[in-house]
Amino acid sequence: MMGLTLSRRAWLGLLLVLFFALVLLLPLRLALGMAGLERLGTSARDVRGTMWSGRIDSLMIGDVPLGTVRVGLSPLHLFKGRLGIDMVRAKGLPDDVSGGIGTGVGGIGIDDVTGAVPLGSALAPLPIGSLRMDKVSARFSGGRCISAEGNVHASVTGRIEGLNLSQGLSGALRCDGEALLIPLVSQSAMETLTLRFAENGRYTAEMRVQTGDAALAAALGAAGFRSVGGAQLLSIAGSL
Repeated sequence: MMGLTLSRRAWLGLLLVLFFALVLLLPLRLALGMAGLERLGTSARDVRGTMWSGRIDSLMIGDVPLGTVRVGLSPLHLFKGRLGIDMVRAKGLPDDVSGGIGTGVGGIGIDDVTGAVPLGSALAPLPIGSLRMDKVSARFSGGRCISAEGNVHASVTGRIEGLNLSQGLSGALRCDGEALLIPLVSQSAMETLTLRFAENGRYTAEMRVQTGDAALAAALGAAGFRSVGGAQLLSIAGSL
């Protein structure tokens, strides 16, 4: 009986070792699939490493390029009943970024994202080049925005004669009904950019410029804006 008892213990020990080995060596690609991140429209050129330490090359969320990032599973999220992936790109460059993406108890969303995210052509023809985020977190559950916090600064690319947005536009996130709302305002408060996102990645973006300057209105009209009352308005809709 003693030999049989030891044998069972040995088998249990071996099974535990194999289980933890599988967990520790689980490929990152499988972990990303388990996290359901395809719901955020993620894609990449290459994924390598394990879920605890890996790398994603040419990461995209919809049409937004995030480049190459180092990633790893967050143990803290596991204790909270969530599968969270921490991401960081730290090269000492202006577009360095850190934060996480998670799913599970409490829905799906991003956690404590800080850094600049280049938008590429995601919001074209709006002249927005990148969004700099400061401790941004947002979560959706059941198709609704349930929490949002942090600040966002949008940088403006290109040049429209008579329009000075060199300081960009800034604002704080909040939930607005089912959507995630990011209302951004320029320093003069004459220009606003309102971004609204749904859980499925659909978005609307509206840039409004208050002006009575005929020359500026004409320049904005040439850039795709239309006159609405005393303002010039450019609206787009799409999906990340």
